[in-house]
Amino acid sequence: MLVQSLAILVLAGFVGFAVISKVPNTLHTPLMSGTNAIHGIVLLGGLIVLGLGAEGVLNKVLLVIAIAFGTINVVGGFLVTDRMLAMFKEKPKDSANAKGAGS
Repeated sequence: MLVQSLAILVLAGFVGFAVISKVPNTLHTPLMSGTNAIHGIVLLGGLIVLGLGAEGVLNKVLLVIAIAFGTINVVGGFLVTDRMLAMFKEKPKDSANAKGAGS
């Protein structure tokens, strides 16, 4: 069972790398911010399972790690999205400098 789980983990890593490496640079930021926000599901699932009383110390440690990484990805996804959207906002013009330069 452990060998099968490790084989699935390694194959998933290769497939994930192959898929992400094919994404053009212009789509990378919006795609990654969206997929990082999906980690909210990991966060919610980890909180539910931990709240229901997971058995064993190893299970609890893995749940806490999953919750921590899920939280980091959710916050990071929203920060990246906010930064990306800020590039499209119009910058305010400084009227004081414009009046002084024209005189």
